[in-house]
Amino acid sequence: MYSKKPYHIYSKWLKEVYGEKVYKIPINIPVTCPNRDGSKGTGGCIYCGAKGGGNETLSESLSVSEQLKQNIAYIGKRYHSKKFIVFFQSFTNTHCEFSDFKRWILESLDDSIVEIAISTRPDAISTEQLDFLAALKQEKGIEITLELGLQSINDRTLEILNRCHTVADYCQAVKNIRTMNLKTCTHLILDLPWDQESDMIKAAGLLSAVQTDFVKCHALYIEHDTVLCDWYQAGKVSLLTKEDYINRAILFLEHLNPDIVIQRLIGRAPEADTVITNWNSSWWKIKEMLEEKMHKENKYQGRLY
Repeated sequence: MYSKKPYHIYSKWLKEVYGEKVYKIPINIPVTCPNRDGSKGTGGCIYCGAKGGGNETLSESLSVSEQLKQNIAYIGKRYHSKKFIVFFQSFTNTHCEFSDFKRWILESLDDSIVEIAISTRPDAISTEQLDFLAALKQEKGIEITLELGLQSINDRTLEILNRCHTVADYCQAVKNIRTMNLKTCTHLILDLPWDQESDMIKAAGLLSAVQTDFVKCHALYIEHDTVLCDWYQAGKVSLLTKEDYINRAILFLEHLNPDIVIQRLIGRAPEADTVITNWNSSWWKIKEMLEEKMHKENKYQGRLY
């Protein structure tokens, strides 16, 4: 359906919107998370490593403009790209003083930047921040996306993960963001051992109902020095199989609104930072297996929506 892909692929969407290839530039700023610093909880999510999801970012000691300069020089040359999306990636990038937030966002503006993406939590976005971002979008004509870590549709699972927010928090956050004419990207872990296959269908239904613009999916991998790592090594938790992940991903996609753009079907993390990632298989091989299975079985995004 989508350029021979059985789902609404992000790279095709970007080319349709911006007329050429566009690449994300990861930015690392000195923030933490409300479930790490005691605002909501301590210890962070049980799967989250020391880098807070920013395993391949530059040092936060570098200014935003310097990170931007270095990354554009590298990525632009490697992929022959002239348009970029600034991606504030590590930890909760709205969990900071508003003055700092505003300064970092403004510092990321550049003639080659067509969009700003901000990774955060559903319960950590202020009205002041949304007002600022909405005004910036209107003034600069630049798209802005808030990436929300939902991870699971199941509040019981969220509690086990020490997320310290609820599904209701997510729904309210998406509503607030859409009200300001900003975009949302929702992150999900599809193979959490505490979730069932039925949760994939429920997740697809909810994300379709709240009208998230994008989705990022990834498997549960285990980073060193995390609570999840301790549980895994002690035999207190077992990972689902690669086949389980593929089946759950397909189930999710088939029940998802076909207009929602899939930014990612499976993530990755550096081998040095993890005990196990994607069953010690290449992420692109798993993606190819998933796509091949969908083609073979005539399944596609939105078939059961």
